[in-house]
Amino acid sequence: MTETQTHEPAAPAAPHPQRWKLLALLGVAQLMLILDVTVVAIALPHMEADLGLSREALTWTVSAYTLAFGGLMLLGGRIADLVGAKGVVLTGLLLFTAASLTAGLAGSAELLVGGRIAQGVGAALMSPAALSLVVTLFDGAERHKALGIWSALGGGGAALGVLLGGLLTSGPGWSWVFYVNVPIGLAIAAALAAMLPRRTAAAARARLDVLGALLVTASTAVLIYALINAGESGWLTAETGWLLLAAAVGYGLFVLWQRTARSPLMNLALLARRPVATGAFLILMATALMIAGFFLGTFYFQHALGYGALQTGLLFLPVALATMVGANLTGRLLARFGGRPLAVAGFLVAAAGLAVPALWINAAAVTAGVAAGGAGAGALFVVASATALGQVAHEEAGVASGIVSTFHEFGASIGAAVVSSVAAASLIGHTLDGFTDGFTVAAASAAVAAIVAGVLTPRRSADAPHASNHPLH
Repeated sequence: MTETQTHEPAAPAAPHPQRWKLLALLGVAQLMLILDVTVVAIALPHMEADLGLSREALTWTVSAYTLAFGGLMLLGGRIADLVGAKGVVLTGLLLFTAASLTAGLAGSAELLVGGRIAQGVGAALMSPAALSLVVTLFDGAERHKALGIWSALGGGGAALGVLLGGLLTSGPGWSWVFYVNVPIGLAIAAALAAMLPRRTAAAARARLDVLGALLVTASTAVLIYALINAGESGWLTAETGWLLLAAAVGYGLFVLWQRTARSPLMNLALLARRPVATGAFLILMATALMIAGFFLGTFYFQHALGYGALQTGLLFLPVALATMVGANLTGRLLARFGGRPLAVAGFLVAAAGLAVPALWINAAAVTAGVAAGGAGAGALFVVASATALGQVAHEEAGVASGIVSTFHEFGASIGAAVVSSVAAASLIGHTLDGFTDGFTVAAASAAVAAIVAGVLTPRRSADAPHASNHPLH
């Protein structure tokens, strides 16, 4: 993640002599968290075949990780504030590593999804605390350079994830997309334990809002379950309706609790501001569209066309590259044109791209269409970050960026859930109709989002320096 919800700690009196080595270690650890979405996407069809996974279990393999990651990230950042970032980084990294081993050894859907949830909890602890350490270790111009390197991990992680997923799945097997984290995680944890300075915890400005974290995570879990289950029970059934109502009630209780809690998890007043709310909407939709494209594409290539994992991974490299190009170009244009036209353009490019495989389903159309969708999503990531963070006070930037990061992970969960239900027939059968339906829904959603973005997005959202800082996470 390039954002965190922690308050910036005071810079050390003297620069740490090994700060650049520490940045490299923390960066590799963060890269593992980013990789764990795209690297798993390529391996899903092989997990399905080896473990006999249902469509619902396949979807939860993606959504469980991003749900736990996003739902607990604000709480993880608050814990780092209160007890100190070093211990939280090490705890989160070791939990993520152990959970990766569990997922790799999984012989059932329950153990696989459980491992993914535990990975998400570890990521939610480690990511904000790691960025807090980066901010602490560097100061002045060095801090800007370090944060720029941290931000670049997002785009690089997407490209590396699709290729690494293909290499590992086609080579030693899908379990190694998880096993590869174990030796790396243990080595980094040992090095960080020895090298990181022992720091006192930040002043306890607030208590932990555990109830708030549980409410928002449980409500989102019910929402995702409703969306996944709709593929079997139907979208207009009483069961789906009751589940959606339960999720809405849960969100309502979360809002009420945030208004009365002494130390709320989320600053709802900040979220109610137009720039922050718009940024949250943009990144949720952009991530949902990107994950939908990955989900549909990987199953189309491997199920419908019979391609191997490595070939599929190579076909997704243009998608990752297009995402980075879209982000970079938008970062250069944002100061000149403002956020609104670029947000609308990003959604329209995504809609046009995703409409191509909806109309002509073949390998070239899927590759080109999902790549265009990635370019649009890359642009939206930049506009979302710049819109949400461009007009907040310095002391509010951590909270605002934490909100945006949370909606990023929720978008991944929701995107996988919706497209899984829409394309259910193709994911479990031999028809192509589900794939075309999935791409049609994704394209239509992007088109509708373009209209919403045209209304909500401020014309001048931020300055260019914010804009170039958010490729994927």
